[in-house]
Amino acid sequence: MKKITLLLVDDHKLVRDSWTFILNSDPRFEVIGGTSNVDEAVAIAKEKSPDIVLMDINMTPVNGFDATKLILNSSPNTKVIGVSMHSLPAYAKKMIQSGALGYVTKNSSKEELMEAIVEVNNGHKYICNEVKNIITQQEFEQGDKPEGISTLSRRELDIIKFIKEGLNSREIGAKLNISLKTVEVHRYHILKKLNLKNTAALVNYLNVHGL
Repeated sequence: MKKITLLLVDDHKLVRDSWTFILNSDPRFEVIGGTSNVDEAVAIAKEKSPDIVLMDINMTPVNGFDATKLILNSSPNTKVIGVSMHSLPAYAKKMIQSGALGYVTKNSSKEELMEAIVEVNNGHKYICNEVKNIITQQEFEQGDKPEGISTLSRRELDIIKFIKEGLNSREIGAKLNISLKTVEVHRYHILKKLNLKNTAALVNYLNVHGL
């Protein structure tokens, strides 16, 4: 049986090494490369055309969404699974819109990761149970989930996360290595996109919708 070949793209070597050990221990899979550099990932994908790329969405300086597009352009037969610490459905949706066929969080079990690889390799989309459960809960509690959140950029989603944690604009700027003015511009756009008047309304919006 032909093994499913994989390329691992993640900022952390320990993560790549752990995935490599886990996946190579299963006869269905073969890890053929791993890197923390998007340019190198694109080059490997172009040269080796792996069946699957496991793509961390929090890559820098090129994020996983853009990296996915670059890899698919250089290796059209390769399929991408987004991997992230974030369980926010908007991240999964944005990754799928970028061309990925799957999305799993780093809370997923190794069994679910392997299931995702097999399903995506067969041409099916796969969203991990953690994200699906959040979507189901939102629909059950709130009816149709808010569309406004899906219009936010990755940077705006990052800022929302820090706002919910109680950080002010200066602290958020330090976390994201951007200026205070840039944070304030992003906050203005967030409120405008969600049709909210102020930060208090934003926090209430996030709590109401379980975001």
